[in-house]
Amino acid sequence: MTSYLTERGLYPPFLDAKPSPLLGIVVVIPCHDEDFLLLSLMSLRKCERPKCDVEVIVVVNESEDAPFAVREKNRTTAEQAERWALANNQGWLRFHILHLDNLPKKHAGVGLARKIGMDEACYRFAKAGNQQGVIACFDADSRCERNYLQAIHIHFTENPKAQACGIRFEHPLSGPDFSDEVYHAITLYELHLRYYVLAQRWAGIPHAWQTIGSSMAVRCDAYQQQGGMNRRQAGEDFYFLHKFIPLGGFSEITATKVIPSPRPSHRVPFGTGRAVGELLKNGGQYLTYSPRSFENLQVFLSQELEGMHEQEDLEALYARLPESISRFLHLNGFEKKLAEIQLNTSNAEAFQKRFWRWFDAFLVMKYVHFARENYCPDVEVSVAANWLAEKMGIHPKDNSAKGLLLALRKF
Repeated sequence: MTSYLTERGLYPPFLDAKPSPLLGIVVVIPCHDEDFLLLSLMSLRKCERPKCDVEVIVVVNESEDAPFAVREKNRTTAEQAERWALANNQGWLRFHILHLDNLPKKHAGVGLARKIGMDEACYRFAKAGNQQGVIACFDADSRCERNYLQAIHIHFTENPKAQACGIRFEHPLSGPDFSDEVYHAITLYELHLRYYVLAQRWAGIPHAWQTIGSSMAVRCDAYQQQGGMNRRQAGEDFYFLHKFIPLGGFSEITATKVIPSPRPSHRVPFGTGRAVGELLKNGGQYLTYSPRSFENLQVFLSQELEGMHEQEDLEALYARLPESISRFLHLNGFEKKLAEIQLNTSNAEAFQKRFWRWFDAFLVMKYVHFARENYCPDVEVSVAANWLAEKMGIHPKDNSAKGLLLALRKF
């Protein structure tokens, strides 16, 4: 048993059954107040077999103060899933259903549920003798393409140094399951997600990646070395993956696709479900960060910072920068940080590593919020995406939100 599990694991192992010695992938699914878990399990059941064995761990979970209706739904869901698992388990693919019905209200939520399931996956890999097995995160309202498991196995086999990765995702934009208003709302929200990441890349940010909880994977040993999953009740995926992205070698599996649900949700304070719900309330307009924020950021990132030692160098730099970025840098101790980086690096490569360790995804987000509040008001997402498409040489078939989203997906 690893030191991570003994020191930072919250529970002893729940599963007694001996895992297959060929276990290579464990898919973890948090499930709370869900109506269609079995559809997600069926999607995984239909996957083509990879060159390893697979387990799926579902963590049906609720807080100690959960309403009676949620408790009853979770109980029914767990019982149905257990019966389904017994009928659908096969030699290479096994489904395990955990039902934790009294989690501490202070921490209960998706982060804790993911952590419990991912820690359990570590126990399973330890028993199987495969510390480099892959833990894939999925959601209880998601679907996937049939090659999902194969693509994960191939990616980590062909990239032995890979520690973690994202997986291509695409929300459904039409169909019989939801109203046209819901599909329009998810189109706008996904357009925002893709615009935000690609605008950062255009500006020169090397660590701009999508961080979606239902479409990410990590090696078991790397998961433990980086302290495991956090217990955040929203945004757990962003904080988790940004432990790995600065280490280098992060990538995205594009040979398959996860299909998250576009449904509105009240269960988290922010994220996809909350955003769709808000869009339905406010009439279907979505505002996002102004392109000017990223234009100003690009001006800063295009500067030669390595050789700046003297006060007059900094004064000249600030004079060249837009006020939104120069003021932000000053308020966040840039002068002191730059001096510290210079003192501890002897070449450009070392400088860049230390600089990006400081100017990370969290500081970038802090900057765009600062710029929004003080200099660059939000704009409608289609306007922002049109600007980005022009800057990056992307040519959508039309300038509608859907046309822009399809073009950004392809890019």
